[in-house]
Amino acid sequence: MANFYIDNEDLKFHLEHPLMKKIVALKERNFADAGKCDTAPRDFEDALDNYDKVLEILGEICGDVLAENAEGVDAEGPEVINGRVKYAAGTQQNHDVLTQAGLYNMSLPREYDGLNFPIVPYVMAAELVSRADAGFGNIWGLQDCAETIHEFASEEQKKHYLPRGAKGETYAMDLTEPDAGSDLQAVQLKATYCEKSGKWYLNGVKRFITNGDAQIALVLARSEEGTHDGRGLSMFIYDKANGGMTVRRIENKLGIKGSPTCELVFKDAPAELVGERKLGLIKYVMSLMNGARLGVGAQSVGIAEAAYREGLKYARERRQFGKAIIDFPAVYEMLTNMEAKLQGARAILYETSRFVDMYKAYTHISNERTLDKAEREEMKKYQKLADIYTPMLKLFSSEYANEIAYDALQIHGGSGYMKDYPIQRLVRDARITNIYEGTSQLQVVAAIRGVTTGQYAKYIRDEYEKAPICPEQEYIREILKGMTAAFEAAVANVTAVGDPEYVDFHARRLVEMAGYVIIGYLLLLDSQRDARFYKSTEVFVKYGQAKVAGYAAFINNFELKDMGMYKK
Repeated sequence: MANFYIDNEDLKFHLEHPLMKKIVALKERNFADAGKCDTAPRDFEDALDNYDKVLEILGEICGDVLAENAEGVDAEGPEVINGRVKYAAGTQQNHDVLTQAGLYNMSLPREYDGLNFPIVPYVMAAELVSRADAGFGNIWGLQDCAETIHEFASEEQKKHYLPRGAKGETYAMDLTEPDAGSDLQAVQLKATYCEKSGKWYLNGVKRFITNGDAQIALVLARSEEGTHDGRGLSMFIYDKANGGMTVRRIENKLGIKGSPTCELVFKDAPAELVGERKLGLIKYVMSLMNGARLGVGAQSVGIAEAAYREGLKYARERRQFGKAIIDFPAVYEMLTNMEAKLQGARAILYETSRFVDMYKAYTHISNERTLDKAEREEMKKYQKLADIYTPMLKLFSSEYANEIAYDALQIHGGSGYMKDYPIQRLVRDARITNIYEGTSQLQVVAAIRGVTTGQYAKYIRDEYEKAPICPEQEYIREILKGMTAAFEAAVANVTAVGDPEYVDFHARRLVEMAGYVIIGYLLLLDSQRDARFYKSTEVFVKYGQAKVAGYAAFINNFELKDMGMYKK
């Protein structure tokens, strides 16, 4: 009997972070539902116990069902039959078991048949599911769409669509098109309003749509005739029960094989407008994408956890030259670095999740009553932090998932290249994480604002640098202070040139420098609560120190004219 929650003590450690007490109180409106609803917690300890028990149930399902089905799903995959998607047998079993266990609609309020969980335990659930089967993690994780419906749809729409997720109906977000990938302003799928019927109808093609044959989809479409940019786009809810959409084909992918990636054809498909016209891309998709990027962060950490464990297991079992290969420096150094990156990625995943929890809770409260000045300021603070940390999280977690999976396969040697071991599947699954929901390059574009405006540096200086640290780790803080100074000097050096293209050229280096400092501090702060993180803190900070020094040297010895040698 495997349990992916119980066997990973890092998860409960993050679930018990000090800020969770405030997050839970806000989410539960100071436990106003206690006594009115059987599932409502009485206090923080009761809520935490509830999260713990649900995650334990999910952990068991992930270990005993999802992980056991993963290889079969990877081999079988979904198929299209008469314009509809049929899941692989294991995928369908996964979905049925999780539906029966009540593990959908986790973050939605109880009035919509949700569990009313904060984002943190929900993201932990996503990490667990992705560790078991990253492809299925996409299907399960698309319940993020329900959050967007909850935040922006009418009350009538919320009552009609949201409870259906708990009954097993799945979601999709239909954004990209053959000629509109990352550039969603180019979306051309047409939404036309019919005065006679009083309904909207969708016509056109969507491509690369995860779980495209879902029962409920959020569709980005061009509602304003004659427009060519984001201001002409609106968001719609499409209900498969109303017809008008068929699946043309499923893409044959390198990895995440169980997740059907579809090309969809809409022909006079009836749909409902969400919120206001013209805000589809500007407001609603931005919120949807931030949630998706948090989900990919959780997926990346889940894959990294699985890959690290496969590498560690093989290194302990495989013997060469009379001893286990884990005893060779070349191997134990790889494993130590992999563990540090994994714990670092998890640290920024849950730091970001806490920021999202705080501002989301205040946002929903503001729809119920007027926030006081202190609450408004706190909401604004955490929204800004969530905005700059989300792309940083997505960048580092997805890149580290790839690096850890790559190194785990290397530890396996030639055996890892064979289908006999699951590591080859994890390598293939990891590869998409730094591509979809915005490539690593696009995350840098989003994160560089936090660099040039000084937001990262300010939070590092005001919060992390001033946190209490045990005397024996003070030297780690001094290293991080030096890294911060090098980062700030590099930013000043680049921005002083006064050329936007020059900033863009160095953006990845600057963003990564900020990330090494932030993750280093997060691990240092984690180690104040649990000495288990001492080793990863020291390893990661020294690794980051070398990377920051290298980037600083490159920037300091680079001039505007040098960009010419890179242009094609």
